[in-house]
Amino acid sequence: QVQLVESGGGLVQAGGSLRLSCAASGRTFSSYAMGWFRQAPGKEREFVAAISWSGGSTYYADSIKGRFTISRDNAKNTVYLQMNSLKPEDTAVYYCAAGSRWLWPQISWTGVYNYWGQGTQVTVSS
Repeated sequence: QVQLVESGGGLVQAGGSLRLSCAASGRTFSSYAMGWFRQAPGKEREFVAAISWSGGSTYYADSIKGRFTISRDNAKNTVYLQMNSLKPEDTAVYYCAAGSRWLWPQISWTGVYNYWGQGTQVTVSS
């Protein structure tokens, strides 16, 4: 069982930066691939980024590639999402998720993740 708690969301102007954190409970954090997803009002939850168990491999959605960076610290049971050059269209609730698969494109699908956090709101003003 893994419990995930996101933090770091907030209100930022376009062009600004935020760093989201996702703290995981449990001793098996390093055995899970981790993903970040987001959901804007009236839209489906969409894939943002994913990182492998060791952190040695990552995938990104095309819409955020070059602006966002996913990383993890297994010693701290935490995964991060550094978001730079934010745009109003990045406004959404951001969720982290833990899963046991590491295969593209499956890791971009919400259904392969076993555990989810409660989400943190990111609002980017123009």
